[in-house]
Amino acid sequence: MSLGKLFLVPTPIGNLGDITDRAKVVLNEVDKILAEDTRTSGKLLQHLGIAKPLIAFHAHNEHHKTDMVIDHLKQGEILALVSDAGTPGISDPGYLLVQSCVANGIEVEVLTGAVAFIPAVVASGLPCNSFFFNGFLPHKKGRIKRLSYLAELEDTLVFYESPHRIVKSLEQMLEAFGDRKASVSREITKKFEEHKRGSLSELLNHFKNNAPKGEFVICVAGKN
Repeated sequence: MSLGKLFLVPTPIGNLGDITDRAKVVLNEVDKILAEDTRTSGKLLQHLGIAKPLIAFHAHNEHHKTDMVIDHLKQGEILALVSDAGTPGISDPGYLLVQSCVANGIEVEVLTGAVAFIPAVVASGLPCNSFFFNGFLPHKKGRIKRLSYLAELEDTLVFYESPHRIVKSLEQMLEAFGDRKASVSREITKKFEEHKRGSLSELLNHFKNNAPKGEFVICVAGKN
């Protein structure tokens, strides 16, 4: 029996029009779809007119479900992995499964598609020929140590952040980096997409006085 194959399929981060034709073809042809949230992915599939079995595969179960998924792939099944939005593996589940596929000689194919930090970097006005994508900072332990390390990098720094921590993160970045140029992007591809540019202190003042809403990408100028 030949081995199966795993497709990593990016899904829209807001605007459903960003789904690619190839993504629709792959999702329609695979045997099963691994989904970060089966309810969210179910709505997308319904919109696309695709009916496939969904298996929950998320941050809280990927450690013990990876072996099960590998068994399916070893039996020749063709599977797709999707996250709630964007490209699987980028601050979303996927790394452990890809690592296990590689170790077991199972083919992995990654489709191109939506990811939030690329349009944010390009729109920031900061150098984007070389940047460091950090994703989310540690929620508690290790934040200050991480920021101290990043403060020495000359590349543009890129972070994901939630509305609940955006003010705290900007405060800590201002303290760790100094008052560098920065950009905060939110709701990329959605109706209320917005890019705020300025110094870290200016952006901090803005979000202290305007309730943060949506999902954020923070871009900060590198050292010097």
